[in-house]
Amino acid sequence: MDGKWRQPTEDNWPGSCDCPQSPHDHTSACVFVNSMASTGSLASDTDNICGFFSDGAPPTKKPRKLLPSLKSKKPGELVLVIGTGISAAVAPQVPALKSWKGLIQALLDAATDFDLLEDEESKKFQKCLHEDKNLVHVAHDLIQKLSPDCLYEVFNDLESKIEDSGKDLLQSVLLLMEHGALVLTTNFDNLLELYAADQKKQLESLDLTDEKKVLEWAQEKRKLSVLHIHGVYTNPSGIVLHPAGYQNVLRNTEVMREIQKLYENKSFLFLGCGQTVDDTTFQALFLEAVKHKSDLEHFMLVRKGDVDEFKKLRENMLDKGIKVISYGNEYSDLPEYFKRLTSEMSKRGRSGMVRDSQLNGSSAPHSEARDHST
Repeated sequence: MDGKWRQPTEDNWPGSCDCPQSPHDHTSACVFVNSMASTGSLASDTDNICGFFSDGAPPTKKPRKLLPSLKSKKPGELVLVIGTGISAAVAPQVPALKSWKGLIQALLDAATDFDLLEDEESKKFQKCLHEDKNLVHVAHDLIQKLSPDCLYEVFNDLESKIEDSGKDLLQSVLLLMEHGALVLTTNFDNLLELYAADQKKQLESLDLTDEKKVLEWAQEKRKLSVLHIHGVYTNPSGIVLHPAGYQNVLRNTEVMREIQKLYENKSFLFLGCGQTVDDTTFQALFLEAVKHKSDLEHFMLVRKGDVDEFKKLRENMLDKGIKVISYGNEYSDLPEYFKRLTSEMSKRGRSGMVRDSQLNGSSAPHSEARDHST
């Protein structure tokens, strides 16, 4: 044999070879391999064609390319929106971070441990949980009935539960903040603030009960602050899961005007946020009064996963001005993708480094967060 491609026959058919090729290419490549094998060609050539190096290791996976319209953004042009998916990736051992169901169940377990709910009440909440009633309202009603101790118990010792891959994600967020990006989150936890403290950085936790600070945040005077639109567990009185809880902000025309200008003039980058745009608080703050949203340029990073679901999400986001971008096929692809993206963006924003003085206030909220997390 001369090592050239030959028409497959019963004698040279590749059979069950594991070569990752399409049917036509698979046949061509494997027959070519068989031809070389019969002439004594080197085994390393065979390995290369079948997708493996001579040491038996698979080739390095090619990273997803960064979208030009996204990587060209400067950090100061961004509002990062941190959703449940980020907290769940950062500290996967904490069930309350993964979903509303996880949070409600964790709170019910804590209430049982502290004997804070009557059996009848506990059964009522368990029934709502299993029937998939409006879980945001269920969580609101439950938190109203419980002592703050339950929240502290559920989110106890978060700092020790941050995994290494999670630290990479938080470091990328922190770097963009330091270069001028604003950050808001739908999460109750203060993982980002805790991680920043370990890096000798001071971040402040804000919630919607303080209109003055929310206004300053929207005016970019508190860039080293994290706006928790549902509140943060270290300040239970500021937890907002019902429209009545943020009427003070909605009625403040100056605050609302500044908040909505962000959605019109900045690029929102959604991270771990599959359902955030359906969140009633987020909609009331950023979407309802904004016109011509489809003309805007926002971005949502998601796992490709199911192709049909991905396509559906991409179509659903168009009228909100959101481009849905795949960072990869696995959740584990996000830290590396986001790190590369952060590096590209930070190169464009080095002149806009933010200093601690831009907190415009004390770091007391952060100190409270550390006290309650231990």
